[in-house]
Amino acid sequence: MTGATGFVGANLVRLLLENKRQVKVLARPGSDHRNFDGLQVTLCEGDLRDRKSLKTAVDHCDEVFHVAADYRFWAANPEEIYQSNVQGTQNLLDECLDQRVAKVVYTSTVGAIGLSGQPDPCDESTPMDPSQVTSHYKRSKIDAEKVAVRMAERGLPLVIVNPSTPIGPWDRKPTPTGKVIVDFARGKMPAYVETGLNFVHVRDVARGHLLAAERGRVGERYILGNQNLSLGEFLARVSPFVKREAPRVKIPYAVALASGWVSTAWSDWVTKTPPAVPIEAVKMSKRFMYFDSSKAVRELGYEQTPIDDAIRDAVEWFSTNGFLKH
Repeated sequence: MTGATGFVGANLVRLLLENKRQVKVLARPGSDHRNFDGLQVTLCEGDLRDRKSLKTAVDHCDEVFHVAADYRFWAANPEEIYQSNVQGTQNLLDECLDQRVAKVVYTSTVGAIGLSGQPDPCDESTPMDPSQVTSHYKRSKIDAEKVAVRMAERGLPLVIVNPSTPIGPWDRKPTPTGKVIVDFARGKMPAYVETGLNFVHVRDVARGHLLAAERGRVGERYILGNQNLSLGEFLARVSPFVKREAPRVKIPYAVALASGWVSTAWSDWVTKTPPAVPIEAVKMSKRFMYFDSSKAVRELGYEQTPIDDAIRDAVEWFSTNGFLKH
């Protein structure tokens, strides 16, 4: 599998081991291995951008879970995102086809699915309006999913999963949503920009990968999500677990947009480091990203954990690992 150093991958590798699978993980030389340190896995060093390094990683694998992605809202050189997410996916899937892997699960994102009129939740069939493609990351994942579909058409037994917004343990980076929890818990969120997201326990996403491998139809995509909540509603859910009152001040979108433009321009032209307020993240917040996972429930037997349990598990993990210290 790829992506074991990351959030979803760390939970998936544990679930695979719990299910008595022998696991081989691909990781770049020098990458942070803390999310799978101590686990009984075989480590293969390589890079998705280097096709030759993938041969050993795929060798003798019955199933391949391609979870890794370059996930960031800003890059000094955006081409790096496409090299990893698009060309890297092509390289890995070509190798899987050559070695006749029995099943491949490709981890896409709900960001590759179109958004309908609000507040209706979207499903796997909702078309993408080009105006909704607001970031290099999102465009790269759309292009990578097209690669996956083409490979399935060429005969690769591949299933696509589209996780929504996972929360829970092993969010070491943390993800943007994990950072919201951490900042709120530390009293660093006096206000927020209202948006809407589909939240899901990261372990449900991991289980959805296994179900996709077992029951998913080749070439199909499955949304792995759970509950649609506005950011205000989500913060109200987090509040009792961090023992802090949820912020009540909403930042107008126009103010956030202006801040994003200034912050990103400063990064582009001056610091060459990630902006404090990425303009792409602000643009994404304009529309509520609500989704419907009923196809996965119906076809895969996908089950969903209550969101309050996911929040509790996330807060406990962040606390235990020192993220909530002032």
